Amino acid sequence: MVESLISFSLATLALAISPGPDNIYVLTQSLVNGSRSGISTTAGLISGCIVHTTLLAFGISAIIAASPALFYGIKVAGAFYLLFLAYKVLKSPSEIVLGHEAPQKTQKELFWTGVIMNLVNPKVMIFFLAFFPAFLWNPAEATVQQFYILGLTFMIVSFITFSSIALLAGSISGYLRSHQRTGLYLKWLQIIVFVGIAIYIVLP
Repeated sequence: MVESLISFSLATLALAISPGPDNIYVLTQSLVNGSRSGISTTAGLISGCIVHTTLLAFGISAIIAASPALFYGIKVAGAFYLLFLAYKVLKSPSEIVLGHEAPQKTQKELFWTGVIMNLVNPKVMIFFLAFFPAFLWNPAEATVQQFYILGLTFMIVSFITFSSIALLAGSISGYLRSHQRTGLYLKWLQIIVFVGIAIYIVLP
């Protein structure tokens, strides 16, 4: 059990550090609104993993993955949600993206944005389905409990890694606020991230 958890933790750390839609989004939010916003978003993203772990543990993920129509419907819904977020950023003035001068989302709103982003991305579900079973230490018994232990480990490692990204990015937000055109650049960076994740979700 211990050896499996250590191997699983190292693999999870490598995945969390590797550039991907989730950590890029956390980085963007932290640059735009500060470290607390990045950490709130991280908490939402990680909390969504509870649902994926539950689906995996009770075999529902395999059922959904076996239905192409349902799987594609989840993909499309997730992509439309992210495109909607990109549209909201596009319609906002560029100067509001940085600093305390602008109205910002509350920590609760950022948390739930992270939750929804995680839940509407079916590739997370497929990733769990492909990744977790390899680290079961006793596939013959109590797999539900084992999946929940792996899920909790995944959440802890990912939260620490993503929060570190948020703290690092947030520490330079003051510098970014002193350069006015940075707001325009980061506005478009947010749009690109949202659209990019939407494309990533619907690609085969």
